[in-house]
Amino acid sequence: MNEGLVFISDSRTNAGVDQINTFSKMHVFAQDRRFLVLLSAGNLATTQGVISHLGRDIKQNPSENLYTQETVRDAANYVGEISRVEQQRYLQENEEKTGVREATFLLGGQIEGEEPRLLMIYPEGNSIRATDETCFLQLGETKYGKPILDRILEKTTSVDRALMCGLVSMDSTMKSSALVGPPIEYTIYLRDTYCQAIQHTLDQNDEFLVQLRQAWSDHIKKAFPSLPLAPGLSSLKTFYRGNVLKLKQKHQKQPKSPSG
Repeated sequence: MNEGLVFISDSRTNAGVDQINTFSKMHVFAQDRRFLVLLSAGNLATTQGVISHLGRDIKQNPSENLYTQETVRDAANYVGEISRVEQQRYLQENEEKTGVREATFLLGGQIEGEEPRLLMIYPEGNSIRATDETCFLQLGETKYGKPILDRILEKTTSVDRALMCGLVSMDSTMKSSALVGPPIEYTIYLRDTYCQAIQHTLDQNDEFLVQLRQAWSDHIKKAFPSLPLAPGLSSLKTFYRGNVLKLKQKHQKQPKSPSG
């Protein structure tokens, strides 16, 4: 948004019949006049490997790490290359295993000297940037929660309204997919501050999450009857009543069969 950036993530990494695993998918990196948030989706071994690699470079490689990148785009390219390395390492260590090893990331934030940026990093290492026309990006199970984002979000949307829109989107996704679940984490970044304005976690039975889910459901049910009728529907009841009446009249005129 013009005011800054909103990040929201769930924490579910596995939702099998007998086991549900949760790990944080949101990671914050802040130093001096730079603030970056990394969100992850995909193979857990790859995503955890990337996060560990980033942390190790920050501690052991002062000449080349996430804090030495000049722009957010450079930082995205750096994360993309590390992701490629971790995917290849995963293949070498698990030659006999099959399955998806890829991971996708969202990287957003601001480095002094440029505007706040938000980019999606693909498993191949390349990335795309959010634009004025497409001001949000999604990872993972995107289809269920996308409609409200498409209808509400614009570059001029306030960050508080964007957060509420994102939380409703996340709740809609949880309603339709067992692959997404709490805790829900969110962070708001306001431009030129280089720190978190808000950071919060919503657990499974968080009172606000329960209220939000119920309020959104109630408002949809209230709004639905006010929608304009599809062409032809206005005469449907008349058609039904007329045909039922004809059938009753026809039945009454038919001679009764003799009783035995």
